[in-house]
Amino acid sequence: MTTAPDTQALAEAVTAAAADLLPSVTPLQLGPVQPGSPHVAAAFAGGAVAELDGGVPGVVAVLVGKELVDALASSPIGELEVAAAVQPAIDAAALRLGAHARTARALDLADDAFDITAELGGEFVTVPLIGMGIAAAVLIPLATAEGAREPIDPAAAPVAEEPSPALAALAASEPSEPFVPAFGAAALPPRGLELLHGVDMEVTVELGRTRMTVRDLLALTPGAVLELDRAAGSPADLLVNGRLVARGEVVVVDEDFGLRVTEIVDAAAAS
Repeated sequence: MTTAPDTQALAEAVTAAAADLLPSVTPLQLGPVQPGSPHVAAAFAGGAVAELDGGVPGVVAVLVGKELVDALASSPIGELEVAAAVQPAIDAAALRLGAHARTARALDLADDAFDITAELGGEFVTVPLIGMGIAAAVLIPLATAEGAREPIDPAAAPVAEEPSPALAALAASEPSEPFVPAFGAAALPPRGLELLHGVDMEVTVELGRTRMTVRDLLALTPGAVLELDRAAGSPADLLVNGRLVARGEVVVVDEDFGLRVTEIVDAAAAS
C-alpha cells in the first residue's frame, strides 16, 4: 500500500493536533507517515479508539507506550483509564478531520485475538509520535482520511525543525518495513507522576447525599427541599474522578461558587 500525498498531509495534520493533547513529559515530534501494519499493536501497551460523527466515516485510534499505561495504573488517586486519558487527543484529531469523536473505548492489545486492521475497518496509516523514545502513534483508516470534510494543503503539513535522532532513524527506514519499535532497545530514565500532568480529570464538589424511593423521586416539584446527610456548616467533599481527595468550605468568588480547601485526605482514608 502506498500513501497518497493528500492522505499523508492529512495524517500529519491530524496527528499534530492529537500530539498537543497527549500526556507526555517532553514535546512529541511526528515520525514519518507509514502504511498500517497488523504488527503495530505489538509495539505499544495500550490504546483507545473512537467512532466519528459528523459525516466522516470510520474511527480514529491512538496507541500509547508502557510508560503512560504504567503511570495511569499507579496514579496516587487510583487507577485511571487509558481511554479517558487519550480522549482529548482523539477529540482534537476528530476535529481536524471535520468530525466529532464519540466516547473512546480501550483497546485490549494483550488479547491474542486482537486484530488492529479489523478494529479499524480496513487499511490504515500510522503516524508515530516520538519523545524520549516512541511514545505513541495515531492510526487513521484510509476510508476515514478519504471521507474527511476538510482537505489539507500538503504545504501546510507540520515539519519538525530539528528532528531527534530517533526521528531521523525512522525516516531513514524503508517504508515497507512494519512499524514495530522495541521498548527495550534504549534505556529510558524512570518516570511516573509527571507523565500524568496533562491528563484531564473530572473534579466534583459534593455537599451531601440522600437516598430516595422511586415514588418520592417522581414526586419532586420545583421548590421541593431535600435533606442531605450532612449538617449545615460541615465541609464539602472534593472528588477527583469519583475519588475523595480533599474537603473544604464553599465560598463565592466573583458571583461563582468555589471551594476553599481545608483538608487533604490521605490515600488510606479515601479508600
